[in-house]
Amino acid sequence: MADISIPCGACKHLKRKCTNRCIFAPYFGKKQNEASFAAVHKVFGAGNVSKHLSTIPTNHHKKAMETITYEAQARISDPINGCVSTICALKKQVKALQAEVSMMKAQQQMNNGFAYVNALQTTDLQHQQMLQQPNFNVSVEPAYANNPSPSIEDLMNMNNFNPVLAATNNLMNMNNFNPGFDTTKETASSSQSFQPFQNSRFSYHQGDN
Repeated sequence: MADISIPCGACKHLKRKCTNRCIFAPYFGKKQNEASFAAVHKVFGAGNVSKHLSTIPTNHHKKAMETITYEAQARISDPINGCVSTICALKKQVKALQAEVSMMKAQQQMNNGFAYVNALQTTDLQHQQMLQQPNFNVSVEPAYANNPSPSIEDLMNMNNFNPVLAATNNLMNMNNFNPGFDTTKETASSSQSFQPFQNSRFSYHQGDN
């Protein structure tokens, strides 16, 4: 195979000729990414990265080189924590967002509870107002509504009522009472029945004289 005239970023940093079999050429280009490969070479070493790529499938090489490059740059930026500091910061951010979401859910549930209670109170208040409000459509009749109202003549008779006159009228009605038989005849027969007794008594007194 012919040598490549323009080396990739990895071969340029390593100051070697770049061939068609260069494992770093597809990921670091020919004129760029030299600084990225410098970080990878400084942290992991070009030989170690090449061996690592040979152990994984070819279709995963691109993803592996992206993560290796990111880890190398993070380690250079933070020699103590490396990419772990970024991971911890993201975890804290996730926890803060989760706490905020939980607080918002609790607040929403509380608002829903208040809204439900307010709705119940409003319904109860409206029901009480309906019960307390007088119903003008219901006709209320007095106790004497079923009795006929007295006429003017009855009222005048009630005002002119005389107990003495009423008693006299009652006696007159009793005198005019006819039980169904002739009281004249009965009276006559009764007087005749008493007459012999009276005559005999009178005769007795005359005999004594």
